[in-house]
Amino acid sequence: LMTRHLATIKSLAWHMLGDDVTAEDIAQDVFLKTWLKAASWEPGQAKLITWMRRVTTNMCLDRLRKHKEKLPGELPDMISEDAGADQTLVEAEQSERVQAALQDLPERQRAAITLCHYQYCSQSEAADILGVSVRAYESLLARARRSLKAMLSETDSFKPATISGEMS
Repeated sequence: LMTRHLATIKSLAWHMLGDDVTAEDIAQDVFLKTWLKAASWEPGQAKLITWMRRVTTNMCLDRLRKHKEKLPGELPDMISEDAGADQTLVEAEQSERVQAALQDLPERQRAAITLCHYQYCSQSEAADILGVSVRAYESLLARARRSLKAMLSETDSFKPATISGEMS
């Protein structure tokens, strides 16, 4: 079960919380809860991964409500050997901007974006995870996309400094 779903659960938690250590804690809690509830699991109600995503999302929302401060602990991204250093830097800066904007979204909008774009959930599955109708989920997702677009367009005026080639 962990081999199959750990990366998915941890990724969901990381995108919701923006912190690697906390995401690992949430993932561990989700698998513990899954283990403890396994005896009472009733197949046919929902897919197990859907239930686990819902538990993860709820735990993340609870954590966000209780802890508003951002905790350190993110591990640095691995540098790709395929791209040049400048391309890697641009991609890392863009990823950081998107993640920062994602963290500034309201909790439920962040969950909607994460389930859609990072977890690749269908609209009906994401709506089920969030406990809303498909129509309400679509509305939530549309608001989240508009908000992200507005936040990212505000920072588009910032362009990273380029190296002029001058040596000092």
